[in-house]
Amino acid sequence: MIEKLIKKEAKLSVIGLGYVGLPIALEFAKKISVIGFDIREDRVEMMKNHIDPSNELESSAFDNTDILFTVNPDDLRNADFHIIAVPTPIDKHNMPDLRPLFAATRTIGNVLKKGDYVVYESTVYPGCTEDDCVPILEELSGLKYIEDFKVGFSPERINPGDKLHTLSTIIKVVSGCDNESLEVIAELYEMVVRAGIHRASSIKVAEAAKIIENTQRDVNIAFMNELSIIFSRMGINTYEVLEAAGTKWNFLKFYPGLVGGHCIGVDPYYLTYKAKELRYHPQIINAGRFINDSMGFYVAKQLVKKLIAADKQITDSKVLVMGTTFKENVSDIRNSRVPDIIRELVSYGVNVDAVDPYASTDEFYHEYGIKLIAPDRLHSEKQYDAVIVAVSHEPYTQLSKDFFKKLLTEKGILVDLKGLYRRFAKDFLYWSL
Repeated sequence: MIEKLIKKEAKLSVIGLGYVGLPIALEFAKKISVIGFDIREDRVEMMKNHIDPSNELESSAFDNTDILFTVNPDDLRNADFHIIAVPTPIDKHNMPDLRPLFAATRTIGNVLKKGDYVVYESTVYPGCTEDDCVPILEELSGLKYIEDFKVGFSPERINPGDKLHTLSTIIKVVSGCDNESLEVIAELYEMVVRAGIHRASSIKVAEAAKIIENTQRDVNIAFMNELSIIFSRMGINTYEVLEAAGTKWNFLKFYPGLVGGHCIGVDPYYLTYKAKELRYHPQIINAGRFINDSMGFYVAKQLVKKLIAADKQITDSKVLVMGTTFKENVSDIRNSRVPDIIRELVSYGVNVDAVDPYASTDEFYHEYGIKLIAPDRLHSEKQYDAVIVAVSHEPYTQLSKDFFKKLLTEKGILVDLKGLYRRFAKDFLYWSL
């Protein structure tokens, strides 16, 4: 298989060309022949013109690549090795939404040939690949698992907005349905991953490894958020406490904040779903999820208390929220927790403006029903009773004391969720997590 791919006698397909799939497809396309498939025609047209719809890659990333971008599933019949990298979100009840994964699996099942490989990169609960996806492949293809086609799982580890930790620089976990497939899959990824390959003993082990990577971060951030609530009542700055504690060599450096996005705020629910199916009710993971999902509302309520304490009339108060994406330096708004702050403030009667240097105004309104203002609207002085800096975008880290003084009214409040402006906290009514 690998020899055929290298000689371009066989092709690799990547199904799902989002922030995970597109970098994978382009990296492989520098070495072998690739078919990139996505169901959205507008995104495919952008990629044909060397534009990354996720705004993660430069146009130069498309240079010198052997890749066909397509929305036609019939084109996938020409591929012999398939990588599925579609989203695995949760629904409004925080239950796994596997519809995109099953749809992609059906697409491959309809074109699967004897001898083909299918590798899943989408984050799932342990057992999903073999228990839920493989039967679909068998039913639609009429082929027998392991005997006629091979399946593996290699969890994605791409960090949006991170130019240092990329596909080629992060150790790649791989797994296969048998020893032969494990080695073939490992050898394939060795083409593009310089950091090295970790061979997991089974597909379930690889699935579990991925799910706990983000669950561990979620629980640790929840601990920091709980500490920030406690320290706030004590009048202690959490970031100063963490700075002091961090001088010990084995102290784990996590920080409080909003936890959103399509990984940390989602993956733990896949694990708790499977645990409950096995009649175990996870307590630590659920507690962490509760704390982190509540932080936006907590921030809003704390600000309302501080506005009242500053003799502000709540229904006349005007608040600016700076940063609406799910994390710093990305345009991705999926599962952002900033709208929780905005909606909670609005429920109290507060007038709220929101701005972001990267987020699409149209996409944010479509997703959350909230209109972002243009950055140049901030030029008028003394118009806000409070400013919340919710996301530590690079442009925000450079802001001066005078910038906020121009924006804030008398007795205006600076809410610094990421602890960026502690150096001039004494010059404002200041609050931080």
